[in-house]
Amino acid sequence: MLSFVAGIVNVTGFLAFKQLTTNVTGHFALFINDVANLDFWRGTIYFIYILSFFLGSFFASLLIEKFRENRRLNVFVLPGIIESLLLIAIAMYAHFVEVQRADLIACLLLFAMGMQNSYVTKISKAIIRTTHLTGLFTDLGIEISQLFFPKVYPHKVKLHATIKLRIFIISFFFGGGLAGGFFYSKLQMELNTLLIAAMILLVSLFYDDFRYRLLKAKRKFSKRDSFT
Repeated sequence: MLSFVAGIVNVTGFLAFKQLTTNVTGHFALFINDVANLDFWRGTIYFIYILSFFLGSFFASLLIEKFRENRRLNVFVLPGIIESLLLIAIAMYAHFVEVQRADLIACLLLFAMGMQNSYVTKISKAIIRTTHLTGLFTDLGIEISQLFFPKVYPHKVKLHATIKLRIFIISFFFGGGLAGGFFYSKLQMELNTLLIAAMILLVSLFYDDFRYRLLKAKRKFSKRDSFT
C-alpha cells in the first residue's frame, strides 16, 4: 500500500510540477549538469530538492529512534501520520489558493517521500524501498538470476517469497501511478489526488496497528484459556 501511495504521489507531482517528487536521482544529475555549466543559481533548486528528501529521511528516523523506548507507542505510525498530514495540507492549499510556489510544494512532497522511504527501510531492516523502483528492479534481477543456481542458493521457498514480494511492490507502484494519472487528468482532481493517497496511507497504517493489537489480544486470551 505504501508503494501504491508513492506511485500516486510520483505521477501527481510530475503532472503538476514536471518534477520528480519521490526520488532524487534525476535531480542530482540536473544539479551536476548546472554546476558543470557554471549555472550555480539555477542548480540551487535541485540541491534543495535533494536536501528536502534527505531531511525527510532524517526526521522520520529521528522520530523512530526517539520514541523507540516507549513500548506503548507504535513508532512507525507517527511518521506515517505526519506524511499523511503533509499530503492533505498540500491538497487543501492547492484547492483553495492558486499555487505560485511550485518549488516549495515539490520540496514538501520530496520531504514526505523521504520520510516514507526512511521508515519503510527501518521497518524492513533495509530490505524494502517503496518510493522508487531502481533498487527494487536491481534486487529482483539478482534474485531471479539466483534461481538458475539451486546448489549455491538452496533456499527456494525464501527466494520465491522475496521475488513475489518485489513483484507485488513494483506492481502496486505502477498501479498507484495509473490511478494517480487517472484521478489527476481524467477526473480533473489535480492536486486533490493527494487526498486519496493520504487516506490510503492512514487506513493502511491504522489497519496494521489494529490488526497487531487484535492478534496480541487473541494470544493473551488463548494463554489464559490454556492455564484454566
